[in-house]
Amino acid sequence: MNLQTAKETNYSQAFREVLAREQNDWLKSLREKAFKAFTEKGFPTVRDEEWKYTNLAELVREEFKTSENAQVDAEKIGALFSNTESENRVVFVNGIFNAELSSLFALPENAQVSSLNKALDDERFGAVVKENLGKFVGAETNGFTALNTAFLNEGIFIFVPKNSKIETPIHLAFVADGETASFPHVLFVAERGSEATLIESYLRTGETRYFTDSVVEIVLADDAKLKHLRVQRESHAAFHVGTTAVSLSRASFYDSTNITLGAKLSRHDVNVKFNAEGAECFVDGLYLVSESQHTDTHSVIDHRLPNCVSHQTYKGIVDGKARAVFNGKVFVRENASGTDAQQSNKNLLLSNDARVDTKPQLEIYNDDVKCAHGATVGQLEEEELFYLLSRGLSDTLARNLLTYGFAEEIVNKIEIESIKRQLDEAVLNRLNAKLEI
Repeated sequence: MNLQTAKETNYSQAFREVLAREQNDWLKSLREKAFKAFTEKGFPTVRDEEWKYTNLAELVREEFKTSENAQVDAEKIGALFSNTESENRVVFVNGIFNAELSSLFALPENAQVSSLNKALDDERFGAVVKENLGKFVGAETNGFTALNTAFLNEGIFIFVPKNSKIETPIHLAFVADGETASFPHVLFVAERGSEATLIESYLRTGETRYFTDSVVEIVLADDAKLKHLRVQRESHAAFHVGTTAVSLSRASFYDSTNITLGAKLSRHDVNVKFNAEGAECFVDGLYLVSESQHTDTHSVIDHRLPNCVSHQTYKGIVDGKARAVFNGKVFVRENASGTDAQQSNKNLLLSNDARVDTKPQLEIYNDDVKCAHGATVGQLEEEELFYLLSRGLSDTLARNLLTYGFAEEIVNKIEIESIKRQLDEAVLNRLNAKLEI
């Protein structure tokens, strides 16, 4: 029995137990198809072009238990949110919803934040879930998306009604407490003219070894707007694989900021599709890794129709023996005249052993477009460092200031002050600096 087959066998027993508990026939069928896709595909390997820089052998060897309801230390976990400004907080511990730690007080009428199971049973939302769940991130995409669909637990469904604005951000907090595998799945549907802010954070109570496999599907109708902040602060012994898929309609607006600080091995796939004219998106991010961390970001921005605009700025700070991978693809289809697509990936190496593999890509099939892309990998500028040293700063402080300044463009996009401050501190802690510098 090879390693891949052994892993599939380990998940098979857990899946049979999940399937036996499933009471919704539609969801049961979806799970079965997804697990069949997983057993056929298995996990990606370095022989797959999209995964050739990310070796999953260590993850595949692990035998994590799937999440189950367990006693949690509410005080310990609650302390993670003490400085977070959000009245709308939905907390999952090891993939299981925790009502004690959650609060929903600032939702407009007809808006919905509930489990996927509850939404499926609701007369108003059942059809919406069935129409969209798994449509944008199919089980056939890869072994991780298949496994997520098969084990998606309760999942979370968010619905923003027509012409409404949710003033207070919706904070989805996925907390790892122990050594388990969890499979968060979010379906976010915004109707015409609606507006919201979504915070998606991955946290841990300790430096334990676990596995998070997440999927987020976002559907924006005409003129809908979403600001999306994703913060990954997993344990440095953990594995994290996430997929975000966004469907944009006419004149819709999507603004995302993705922060990657944690996990021993992490991968984030971002896929944005323009399905109507006049839409715009920002897909920005910062990854900060050190020691032996490995992070991999793959993005696909698909301009399918005319007069859409995409902006992408990713920055990376890589220290120690860490490795970062960035692969950004922008497609401009034949019908997508008037496209404006800008892409940039800049990387800062803080050690001689740090490594970055970056590959920005443009595929253009229309002449009436304005597109640009670029990538840089380098170290701190000697002239800038000399300037600060000549003003009396120590070498360490000067390097920290320049490094923080490199990251600041992305961090400053965050409008929620308490979260921005937490990230400021996280970045500066990595640099052994202080916030009061």
